[in-house]
Amino acid sequence: MVRKPVVLVPACNKPLGEHPFHVAGKKYVDAVRLAGAQPLIVPTALPEELDALLDLADGVLLTGSASNVHPSHFDEAVHDPALPLDPDRDAWTLPLIPKVLARGMPLFAICRGTQEANVALGGSLHQAVQEVDPYDDHRAPSGEPAAVQYGPAHDVEVVPGGLLAEVLDSKRFAVNSVHGQAVNKLAPGLRVEARAPDGLVEAFSVAEAKGFNLCVQWHPEWQASSNPISMQLLQAFGQACRAYRDRHRTAIP
Repeated sequence: MVRKPVVLVPACNKPLGEHPFHVAGKKYVDAVRLAGAQPLIVPTALPEELDALLDLADGVLLTGSASNVHPSHFDEAVHDPALPLDPDRDAWTLPLIPKVLARGMPLFAICRGTQEANVALGGSLHQAVQEVDPYDDHRAPSGEPAAVQYGPAHDVEVVPGGLLAEVLDSKRFAVNSVHGQAVNKLAPGLRVEARAPDGLVEAFSVAEAKGFNLCVQWHPEWQASSNPISMQLLQAFGQACRAYRDRHRTAIP
């Protein structure tokens, strides 16, 4: 019997009352299952635990979050102190990302996860993209229900010749947009996979990486089962995780 591939899903850190909790959005766990994999939520990890965690896994899905990557990781001060940060998540996901890529393990990053990947590999972020000319405001409309906030906001154009062009049938499609931070300087070795109409990077990959890796700024996990684009992305990720499992694991006796 061959088990499902295991995908690590990082938890965020959130206080509930006076007590700290590790939390992970159900929609990301559901997305891993739609990919045909077994989700494994990981709390804050210590540096010496990272390799052992990856030894258990066949893929990593970096989730979105309400929190932002701390700008000290790209040599900037905090632009808006009112916005949430999660330094405990930064402390282990940023060093985890190069390890995942070095192993050739599949990586799928969403929103904050995409920003983490760019920073971890040497890039920087716009902390308030709506304040940067010529970009549009990519934040969700405040005060609206989730169905509106995560509704289609703008199209993205797939760049020919990349992984996204290979995986998807459509070369232009509508996505949601609920982010205030975005890619500024793209890290060395990254390939743009899609752009928004205003030119903002909406997806990228590590061109020379040994395994499947895709980082997207929108939220394909939102109502993924009814979204053909989302399902194509998750199926490609799941297939890559199964291939990694088959290369590195033995069947259960």
